[in-house]
Amino acid sequence: MNLILSDKQLSIPINDTSTVWFDVSALKISNCIGCFGCWTKTPGRCVIRDDAVKVYPKIAASRKVMYISKVKYGGYDTAMKTMLERAIPIQQAFIRLLDGETHHVQRTVVPKQATIIGYGNISEEEKSLFGQLVERNSKNMCFEDYRVICVSESLLEQTVKDEVAKWEES
Repeated sequence: MNLILSDKQLSIPINDTSTVWFDVSALKISNCIGCFGCWTKTPGRCVIRDDAVKVYPKIAASRKVMYISKVKYGGYDTAMKTMLERAIPIQQAFIRLLDGETHHVQRTVVPKQATIIGYGNISEEEKSLFGQLVERNSKNMCFEDYRVICVSESLLEQTVKDEVAKWEES
């Protein structure tokens, strides 16, 4: 399965039936309340019953992921950040050492090929910060390999079309 998470509606034709697309800005996703119920009360399932429960199992099961987010202050914009924070049920409370650093143990999470597309009026400093953020997150998000692409909003739709076409070719 392939997964595309976007923080805005885009008109991109998807010809591959194994690709699932979510516009997270159109979903009802509450903020994580930090209760850790997904680790203790209902392991692997968030206690908040909203649209996020449809998305994070797809994140865990996807071999290829594409995250499309406006870049704000070098990070993901609100809708994407909220969704990614709510995906914590795919991790366990336990810690492992990875490359000399501590990271969460994953539940049943497929290793991923990830494409992260940041868009907006992004300064060089923000591009650098965004790249560092994705690099740090990649270890907890089970990325085997990832690419970060930063584009202006006017080039976003074409960039996403090009990336989706690459998926469909492979």
